[in-house]
Amino acid sequence: MLQNSIAVSPVAGAIGAEIAGVDLSQDLSDETVGAIRRALLDHLVVFFRDQELSPDRFMAFAGRFGEPVAYPFVKGLDGYPEITPILKREEDRNNFGGIWHSDTTYQQVPPMGTILYGIDIPPYGGDTEFANQYLAYEALSEPMRRFLDGLTAVNISGKGRVQQTRTDMLKHSSVGMKGDELVSRHPVVRTHPETGRKALYVNVAHTTHFEGMTEDESQPILEFLFRHQIKAEFTCRFRWTPGAVAFWDNRCTQHNPINDYHGFRRLMHRITLGGDKPV
Repeated sequence: MLQNSIAVSPVAGAIGAEIAGVDLSQDLSDETVGAIRRALLDHLVVFFRDQELSPDRFMAFAGRFGEPVAYPFVKGLDGYPEITPILKREEDRNNFGGIWHSDTTYQQVPPMGTILYGIDIPPYGGDTEFANQYLAYEALSEPMRRFLDGLTAVNISGKGRVQQTRTDMLKHSSVGMKGDELVSRHPVVRTHPETGRKALYVNVAHTTHFEGMTEDESQPILEFLFRHQIKAEFTCRFRWTPGAVAFWDNRCTQHNPINDYHGFRRLMHRITLGGDKPV
């Protein structure tokens, strides 16, 4: 469908749409920005192809949708601390963030969204999966929804396997933090501040337990939720090409970068946008 001269084409039934007809390196009109925001709210993640974004133009585009904020564990580009270079070198084995997650839920105020720009792309592999957390919540039984609605989740920056996904990046881009310093408490089910819809807001990368319950008590329920919230019918999969951009709503999605391109270099630039405290 057309929205103010841009074409929005869904890529899957549950989540995701490609947008054509816009050059993100240009100054965008208020109407175009509004159409992109509407598509983001409708589809949760939007994709663009064949873009050419200098750091200045990347920052300018991101700034039309929120306030760019620095990532806490990895150095930003020189002169652009809010742009995080996500690099996997040919010799690296671990891909950064290579686990299902919502971005930095261990922060007191997690980001509203994330924008990822593909620069050096392997000839195959390195796709990113996305999952709709509205649908994950709505597919649960009514008793389970009622139970979860009253719970708070504890999230930590250094939980388990997520630490391993950072090891290669931190060899050359660390700001000196260990990785386990940040802890937050957020509702298990958050209400989106713009759409009013409820979404599951736990993830296998960072959520350790429910507040007021032990980890042993929490584990069976969390393990069920971690499996449930990434069911195929809630997801889409994006194949990266040079110049592609993905922009996702961190308040109602999860994503998983697939680590299946060993021996190839992959470089992305990432900007996260400041959000609000989940409720």
